[in-house]
Amino acid sequence: MINLYKLEIFVYVAEQGSFSAVAERLLMTQSGVSQHIQDLEAALGAKLFVRGRRGATMTPAGQRLYDYAQRIFALVAEAENAVTDVGRLAAGQVSLGATPGVGVYLLPDWIQRFRQRYPKLTVLLQTKTTPEIVADLRAGRLEIGIVEGELDAETERVMGVHPLQPIEQFVIVGQAHPLWARPSVSLRDLDGQTFIMRQPGSQSRIWLDEMLQQCGIHPRLGAEFDNVESIKRSVAQGNGLTILPDYAVRDEQGYGVLRVVPIDGRPLMRTVKLIWDKRRYFTPVTRSLLRHLQGCFPALHEVEAF
Repeated sequence: MINLYKLEIFVYVAEQGSFSAVAERLLMTQSGVSQHIQDLEAALGAKLFVRGRRGATMTPAGQRLYDYAQRIFALVAEAENAVTDVGRLAAGQVSLGATPGVGVYLLPDWIQRFRQRYPKLTVLLQTKTTPEIVADLRAGRLEIGIVEGELDAETERVMGVHPLQPIEQFVIVGQAHPLWARPSVSLRDLDGQTFIMRQPGSQSRIWLDEMLQQCGIHPRLGAEFDNVESIKRSVAQGNGLTILPDYAVRDEQGYGVLRVVPIDGRPLMRTVKLIWDKRRYFTPVTRSLLRHLQGCFPALHEVEAF
């Protein structure tokens, strides 16, 4: 009978195309991974991989086994989810990746409420960029991601993607800024203004540059930072304006050091999305977290995967 642990290692190698990458992920030696594959090949009397300079490629027998393995692990996941009572688990965890806005300003409160309901469960939240989250999902280092960043066509093809909520972006200014007293601004008001922005190459910067260009806005660059907190401090000191969702500045707005100014017509919108690797199956703990987050994102009710 096929050993499920060895079959799982086989699936990882098939998907990663690399013995060394799987060894790193599973905290094993490369020779240990190779031994498990050799044991599986010996038990089946069939060669499963061909090793080359570019990694490990499945043989026809390997591809057939991989197809069966997908069905086997789907059935295992279905059985686990049908039987498991998450509320009675002695321990359990889910690894979640989120982009900075969601990860810093929204998820901590929601996760705390989840843990109040399930105190024995652990949520491992990692704040990363959208490309990093996609890579970690594909490598199996994360189970789900919640991102604001835009996804390319290839990512949307291979990943599970579900929009959760549109997020309006606002002009954020400090007390000394000329726009502080304005009830709202038009896009024309932003032309020539000094902007405090994220660093080049970040998804937020790429998105904002494209939107401003489409709207015919020519900003003056005041400063670039790799985190939202530095941007907010710079704006509060009167160095320029920035574009952020209102949830990122609730505390500062309450203290009166920053002000949220709507843009006429709400032209600057982004979408928070749930993403996951369609090759994986949600564990009972992951499903419980997603069901908890339905109270924050009602669109999660539409996700058939759980």
